[in-house]
Amino acid sequence: MELPPRTQAPLPVVHNAYSPKEAIEISSRAGAHKATMRIDKIIVSSFMAGCLLSFGGACYTVINTSTWYNENAPGLVRMFGALIFPFGLVVIVMTGADLCTGSFMYTTLSTLHRRTSILLMLRHWLLTFFGNLAGALFVTGIIVYHGGVLSASPYREEVLKIATTKAVTPQWHEIFVKAIGANWLVCLACFLACCAREFFSKVCAIWWPVFAFVLLGLDHVVANMFYIPLAVSIQSTFVTQNNANIDTRSCFTTLTSLSATTSGRA
Repeated sequence: MELPPRTQAPLPVVHNAYSPKEAIEISSRAGAHKATMRIDKIIVSSFMAGCLLSFGGACYTVINTSTWYNENAPGLVRMFGALIFPFGLVVIVMTGADLCTGSFMYTTLSTLHRRTSILLMLRHWLLTFFGNLAGALFVTGIIVYHGGVLSASPYREEVLKIATTKAVTPQWHEIFVKAIGANWLVCLACFLACCAREFFSKVCAIWWPVFAFVLLGLDHVVANMFYIPLAVSIQSTFVTQNNANIDTRSCFTTLTSLSATTSGRA
């Protein structure tokens, strides 16, 4: 017995997201808005972004401090930390704060679309970079260090371990390459957030690319602005003996990350 033909219309497919072409246009307009902001607004916005990302770095340090897991299941504890760290970028994007790595993408697109000049783009890069640095140093020096947030023994050693892994152990070219990968994923997170139409989708779009770069141990310039000065300021025996090395490599790290993120977007 043959079944009667299906008469019910197929369910419509709902695409509750902007297309990549539309997301590029949204990103370009966002870059034009950011680049033409008043200087004082850019400074305050980038300062807040540096603070917010530093809070994410501090939470990652606390979660990653586990001797047993680091010795027996290092990938698992790194995954836990990578699941928490992205809240920093989520808050930055959702509040409209200016993180220099995301701004590289926004303002580059707006300049390529001739909405902003090269001079405005470079001004925004410079202001957001130093604004992020000021925010990261504020959280490092005032809240975390003087507040004793990570002063206990296991957390202190973990900070030194992270800073050594990021600034002392690797070669210059290794930091450079890892910085390209980190900014690639951060810019992807910002771009996917422009594809989303509502809040929860934006959060998910930002979360997973950032999760990937933290899980892989890539180098993010603003995160290093938090970790490396904090390690220098702890004043333990290890830092005292390696202070010059950490200071020098921290300069390399920030400059490398900046050049890598710029070349990665070019």
